[in-house]
Amino acid sequence: MGVSLSSNEIFSSREFYRKLASLVLPIAFQSFMVSVVGASDALMLARLDQTALSAVSLATQVLFIANLFFGGFNAGLSIFAAQYWGKGDMLSIEKVFAYVLRSTLAVSLVFSLLTLFCPSLLMGIYTKDADLVREGSEYLRIVSPSFIFSGISFMYQCIFKNSERALVSTVISSTCVLLNVVLNAVMIYGLLGFPMLGIRGAALATSVARLVELLWTLGTGWKKSPVKLRAGFFFSADKVLVRDFWKYSYPVFMNQIVWGAGFSMYSVIMGHLGSDAVAANSIANIVKNLVTCFSIGLASGSGIMVGNELGRGRLDRAKIYGSKICHAALAIGALMGGVIFLLIPIVSANVSMSDEALHYLKWMLIMTTYNMIGKSSNTTTNCGIFPAGGDAKFSMICDIIDMWVIAVPAGLVSAFVFHLPVLWVFFIINLDEMIKLPAIYLYYTKYRWLKNLTR
Repeated sequence: MGVSLSSNEIFSSREFYRKLASLVLPIAFQSFMVSVVGASDALMLARLDQTALSAVSLATQVLFIANLFFGGFNAGLSIFAAQYWGKGDMLSIEKVFAYVLRSTLAVSLVFSLLTLFCPSLLMGIYTKDADLVREGSEYLRIVSPSFIFSGISFMYQCIFKNSERALVSTVISSTCVLLNVVLNAVMIYGLLGFPMLGIRGAALATSVARLVELLWTLGTGWKKSPVKLRAGFFFSADKVLVRDFWKYSYPVFMNQIVWGAGFSMYSVIMGHLGSDAVAANSIANIVKNLVTCFSIGLASGSGIMVGNELGRGRLDRAKIYGSKICHAALAIGALMGGVIFLLIPIVSANVSMSDEALHYLKWMLIMTTYNMIGKSSNTTTNCGIFPAGGDAKFSMICDIIDMWVIAVPAGLVSAFVFHLPVLWVFFIINLDEMIKLPAIYLYYTKYRWLKNLTR
């Protein structure tokens, strides 16, 4: 099981919490700032009219699906970057990075072409409302170039995080988020001499901000990153490393797609329950995304920390890190639930919705609080600790059963067979995190994720 160390050598609380904070806080802040973009789009458009809000909330589901692919590549790259960084093997990191970047570019190009030429087809998956399809299609056409910009930036920033430069990634991403928010206000409302563009302004602001982020990221990577993109590696992959990458990454990749497609199905279900349900669900998801940045930061940080120790062959230390991180996840989950509860009156007072939509929103936020402990714990293990050791098959199987055997069918039946009220449907589809929590905990205690993947 690797190097056997004494208790004092294995674990230092000061070292652990210092390193955890140095990773989690920048990544959590970056995740929060990214969520702010979605929040600013929705809240600014909500002050114009409910149709614009609902259209953008559905259109951004396409961006969400694209980000799942990017997230899958990002997670796979992070597994190998963390372990090979711990081992000190820069050459292997550069080879994997080049291959992943090439693959990401191919996927991002597909999404750019689909949103540019077939936006109405994509919007028709989520709603049959002609106004929502029309407005959402216009949004997708304008943001179509941003898929390529985001795909490249994601992979470079993954390298920054795994080479002890998480703060660099946070500064770039957060600054561009602020730029996006400012451009949102200027272009949506027509400030500083710009025409009032509404939903088109939100889309244009997103594309411009993503382009700035890409240029900044590339410039920083060229000058400061210890991992370089070599043309020889980009155009010809190392077959052994590629085989290793897919062997350990495909479950992570598939888990992203399985989970994300299931989560997107929740929007499909709510999208067919009326504009009030769509608007309320949109704001509830935005609030949840803003708050869950803490669990995302913890998951990313745990993957890097545990992966570094596994790559060094210090499996005992990785095991202790995992235990401490799981305890932190439970505390953060309780905190997130409390924050959402406190935000309910603030959020309700700052959106322009019908009385029925406001009623839905209040109870959706109340129901969101109960699964935050499950959300935090499951995200940390499924997206951080398990993949760090190349053990993501269980997570993939767990999400397939949880979402596609239980939650999604239950939501479809409750909405379209039994025609239950909107809030009952929302309650049912939001039971997913608590359902899988016991199984994930039991699997964690088997420690099958304690593996060194490096050659």
